[in-house]
Amino acid sequence: MGCPLYKNCGGCVNRQSDEKAYQQKKETEVRVLLEQNLGSLDGIWAKPIFLPDGTRRRAAFAFQVVKGKPILGFNENKSHVLEDIQTCAMLTPKINEALADLRELLIKLCSIKTNSLKKKKTVLQLSKGDLLVLEAENGLDVVLEADIDLGLQHRFEIADFMTSHDLFVRFSFRKKHNMNAEPIVEKAKPFIKIGDTKVLIASGDFLQASKQGQDALIELVKKYVGDTSGKAADLFCGIGTFSYALADMKKMSVVAVDVSKSLLENFEHSIRAQMIQNIQIKEQNLFLYPMTADELQGFNIIVFDPPRAGAKDQVEEFCKIDVSARPEKIIAVSCNPITFARDAKILINGGYCLKNITMVDQFVYSNHSELVGLFTNEK
Repeated sequence: MGCPLYKNCGGCVNRQSDEKAYQQKKETEVRVLLEQNLGSLDGIWAKPIFLPDGTRRRAAFAFQVVKGKPILGFNENKSHVLEDIQTCAMLTPKINEALADLRELLIKLCSIKTNSLKKKKTVLQLSKGDLLVLEAENGLDVVLEADIDLGLQHRFEIADFMTSHDLFVRFSFRKKHNMNAEPIVEKAKPFIKIGDTKVLIASGDFLQASKQGQDALIELVKKYVGDTSGKAADLFCGIGTFSYALADMKKMSVVAVDVSKSLLENFEHSIRAQMIQNIQIKEQNLFLYPMTADELQGFNIIVFDPPRAGAKDQVEEFCKIDVSARPEKIIAVSCNPITFARDAKILINGGYCLKNITMVDQFVYSNHSELVGLFTNEK
């Protein structure tokens, strides 16, 4: 699908290409990068999974008041200049449907003035920030992020907006990205589905960019697990995307590890509410304190899904496990082919065998790709 903004907008840098040519180009680039680091992938490179357009369920919009009116959109490519977005081809229909209403809300919020003792006049309190929008199963979840003290008038406007718009289920606020979001109005707890499990999500939680992408990654992990059972580790587990899927498999117990206390508290609440008894949650910063080789003995399966920086130190611990006590399978999920290649090389040099690798194109028409790789213990 074409887009008149692709030359300026920083999101879909390859949108001008023919779909088939784009997909071939992306697959070739990723495979060449990996083979430069890992050698030939003949026999282990699986057919890539390409997702359709219009499937992205979360977006981070920026806004800024320009000449008295707020602009809502994305930054131009390699720029801080905002490109005003009316609709976006990569987003779900529901998010596109909501943009006009959110723009009207911003006009009201950004017109509220406050007295400034320093400037001795009334000034706009809200003039720039971000709107994070997520499509949950039961409606849209919105977080307003702006470095202000949200006033009573702002809260009244948000409450009125939520009352009159059925598409939205929760609206939250936080001053900075690293702070917990405060729900201003919550009609219902937003949730997503992972398999048949209803997973409650907190405001601002990180999720896979699309439901289709999430499901594709889960199915690949389950495929690579196969008939293997026993004790599984889900490292960098996030909200538990793979933990729920692993726990749903027969004769499987899961240890889920991540650093975010607030995220893990919500994860804990979710598994208790649904009486899932075979997931144990552990809070640990795996970048600073990776699970040691001794701690990892006894696991039959390890799944790890780190941020873009990869998991070099943690992977090195996998290689320190005595060969007789190593997991039968290690499944690597990555959003960065460069760090995947580095970590994969460490595993291969450490005695593991790369058996299969699949590319998932979740970020359609972008330069970003995700990978799922299966490594086995060659005893």
